[in-house]
This record gives sequence, C-alpha cells and structure tokens, in this order.
Amino acid sequence: HFLDAPAELIPAALKYLGEDPDSHDPDVIAKAEPVLTAVRPYIQKFHSSEYINALANGDICVAVGWSGDVLQARDRADEAENGVEIAYNSPKEGAMMWCDQMAIPADAPNPDGAHAFLNFIMDAHNIAAATNYVWYANGNLASQEFIDPDILADPAIYPDAATVENLYTTTPYPSKVQRVVTRMWTRIKSGT
Repeated sequence: HFLDAPAELIPAALKYLGEDPDSHDPDVIAKAEPVLTAVRPYIQKFHSSEYINALANGDICVAVGWSGDVLQARDRADEAENGVEIAYNSPKEGAMMWCDQMAIPADAPNPDGAHAFLNFIMDAHNIAAATNYVWYANGNLASQEFIDPDILADPAIYPDAATVENLYTTTPYPSKVQRVVTRMWTRIKSGT
C-alpha cells in the first residue's frame, strides 16, 4: 500500500535521488516519475487509511504511511494478539518532517472561545494525554513529564537527533506545478 498523497511521495522519490525534495521545478519533479513507476507493480493499492487495518491484520507486509497510522496498526495488532509485528522506520535517505497545527481563522465568530480551546489543549497535561492516546509527538516540552515513558523512548515518535537532522520539509506547489504533479500522479497510479 502507498499513500494516495503525491505531495508526500514525490518529494520522497526526489530525496532518494539526491534532489531537493522541495523543488518546484517541473523538470526536477519529473525525475520522480521513473522511480515511482518502477515500484508501481508492487503496489497493491493507493489509499491513505486502509493500510492501518491491512497492516494490523497481516494482510500486507509493507506500507508507505504516516507514523501515527502505522503506530495505530501496531497497537491494533498487539491488542489482537495475532502474531503480527509492526515497526515504523524512516528511510536512510531521509523523510518528510510534518506537524499538525491549529489555527484560528481571521473571521472566526468566536475567537475568544478558540483561544480558550488552544490554551486548554496546549496545557501540559492535556497535550500529554493526546500524545498518549494518538502516539503523535507534541512540541510542548513541559508535557514530557506526563507522557508515557515508552512513547518518549520510541524513536518512531520522538526521533533521535541524527534522524531529525535528515528530515526535510516541503512547501505547497504553485497551481501550475500542481497540475503537472496531478497528471504525473495519475499516470503513476494507473500504471500508464
């Protein structure tokens, strides 16, 4: 299974090739197509959530997915005691760094309530509870004393400095480049 997410997988292929994963140059982006096309015969499905249960049940043996999803699959397999062992790894070439963010729209009808919610969720106890539930790291250092020590020690959730050093970020494609990416992704998915 592959994520149905060209904005994630095209940069990964570019990083593998030693190119800038945040390139917006269509000629550079095009270099990812042969790499992804070469692995296409081994991809059972492009989907951005079905791989969770497929991994947990042992229906598939490898997936390109988001860390939190893979860790949910690991937990489900452990709970099912079905003998399926799941591990999350980042490629040695590097991987995309991402984070969930919260924002308040400029025209929000209740900005005071929105600020109250943000203050609530970012409280060290509350954000630690969220991390303990979904296994996503958070940036509130004060919360670490309330996070399950196994989560803090799991490099799939809180990677070591060497892994962090090899992570990259991307920026949204301009609309003309997005059209190029969308067409390329359609060819990759369809195998044409």
